[in-house]
Amino acid sequence: MGFNELLRDLQPGASAQTAGISRGHGGPPARTLAVRSGPHRLRCASLLKPLYAWVTAGRIPDAERWRRHAEPAVVISSNADTRSLWLAVGPLVILDDIYQRTGVSWPMHNGDPSRFGSIEVAADEVATAYAALAQAALAGDPVAGDVLEWMRQVEGQQAFGVREALAAPGSGVKCGWFGEPDETCLRTHAVAVLPSEDTRATVVVALTAQPYADAGERDAYRADVLAGLSVEAEHERVAGPLLRSLLTMSLTELGYQA
Repeated sequence: MGFNELLRDLQPGASAQTAGISRGHGGPPARTLAVRSGPHRLRCASLLKPLYAWVTAGRIPDAERWRRHAEPAVVISSNADTRSLWLAVGPLVILDDIYQRTGVSWPMHNGDPSRFGSIEVAADEVATAYAALAQAALAGDPVAGDVLEWMRQVEGQQAFGVREALAAPGSGVKCGWFGEPDETCLRTHAVAVLPSEDTRATVVVALTAQPYADAGERDAYRADVLAGLSVEAEHERVAGPLLRSLLTMSLTELGYQA
């Protein structure tokens, strides 16, 4: 199955994007791809937490305080710790720092600055930003290296079987998942930074928004969120296979070899 078949079978109202990038000094020329069905941008949920961790390190003088919040923000996707970084440094500063380091610009669309998950992104932008993170780590940036190592520690339901699907157990992975009360969809996203032993960075990204209009399912989902319960299993049921198919197709198209 190729991208055409996969996107053709999307439910009415569904959105899906995938992108990949492979670049580095020496070797083959840079290769990129981007495929989209639906809106140009989607809310990103927790997908950008490693980038937030990366750029806030230089803005928080107390390194131990930064690490105390940054590591769980990446490894277990802690919203409370992410919010601590987000508000301590400031969303506009964080987003500008990401732009300065990666060339990717994301504006704030939501009037509530505490809502770090309301940034709207495109898959190719996410791939470009994470390629910059990966290349910084390869060049010896210790903070970027720590962040990538934390991404390699993401496990269990929060990894959505991405490493197994890509047959790349050493990949750094970060996923984002949520469904706002005002949305009739569930958003489930993933980024994977593939292992590398040279200066070449390879990244694949998938963004999905799957219809979720059943009132009973939505009520149960919101009740679990409000109770602080895990909802990853529901995202896996709704979007897991699509998410992994998009990522594996993108990696194949990039011609990645471990």
